[in-house]
Amino acid sequence: MRIVLPGGSGQAGQILQRHFEGHEVIVLSRNSGWRDDAIDGADVVINLAGRSVDCRYTPANRREIIDSRVQTTEWIGRAIAAARHPPRVWLNASTATIYRHEYSTGMDEESGTLGGDEPGAPDTWRFSIDVAKRWEGAFFASDTPATRKVALRSAMIMSPDPGGVFSVLSRLVRFGLGGRAGNGRQYMSWVHEADFCAAIDWLLTHEDTSGTVNITSPNPLPNSEFMAELRRQWGVPFGLPATEWMIEAGAFVLRTESELILKSRRVVPRRLLDAGFNFRFPLWPEAAADLVARS
Repeated sequence: MRIVLPGGSGQAGQILQRHFEGHEVIVLSRNSGWRDDAIDGADVVINLAGRSVDCRYTPANRREIIDSRVQTTEWIGRAIAAARHPPRVWLNASTATIYRHEYSTGMDEESGTLGGDEPGAPDTWRFSIDVAKRWEGAFFASDTPATRKVALRSAMIMSPDPGGVFSVLSRLVRFGLGGRAGNGRQYMSWVHEADFCAAIDWLLTHEDTSGTVNITSPNPLPNSEFMAELRRQWGVPFGLPATEWMIEAGAFVLRTESELILKSRRVVPRRLLDAGFNFRFPLWPEAAADLVARS
């Protein structure tokens, strides 16, 4: 296959580049330039472009976060519409953050409630949800009748790659800082890199699937349990907990936002499960053990 990866230089893109070794993979970025000719004749486009949200949500950063997602998605839509040989499928990144802050109910594609209206939700949470909605809006508004489209509402992808979320959390654990965050009740949605890649393969071959799809393990779990299992796998008996004010202060110092830690994301992959997709790592203990062994 000829696979085009706009924004493919980040963690998810590197994972997919490894996965698609042996195919023709074209990575597009701001540095390499957005080339219309790369889209024409491609079999697949998987758009991962978007400025990292690991930053403070200043006005300038907010504009860049939105523009990098919406404008790139609109450009891909125009390139596909103009192509003489458009790709058969376009997968566009989205995010599981689009769902509301939720403790008790799993958010799936059909019954899950999109966030943004939760009482007391911080402005930063509402901003992230607005970004996701505008991102998906630009994607589905693109007029590409010959190309099947799927929005990937992905959870945190767990891989042993340096700089990824698993690497960051593991470093905290090894330094004795891997205790619960806040009250520890907030759910963490995650997906092992092997299942992320397998889900991408599944979506490429199932021609009857379009719209939004949650790419996440079927078993999200509370932050306190998630971190306790990660400590167990690393052989670290204790992790210093962090209160909400400590997290807010740390986020300010590190120039990031506490939402990435404190918002509860209880997201489940109903469409994949109902279609018979089999997860290799559905449970966090087995996934964590595999990732620690490969780190």
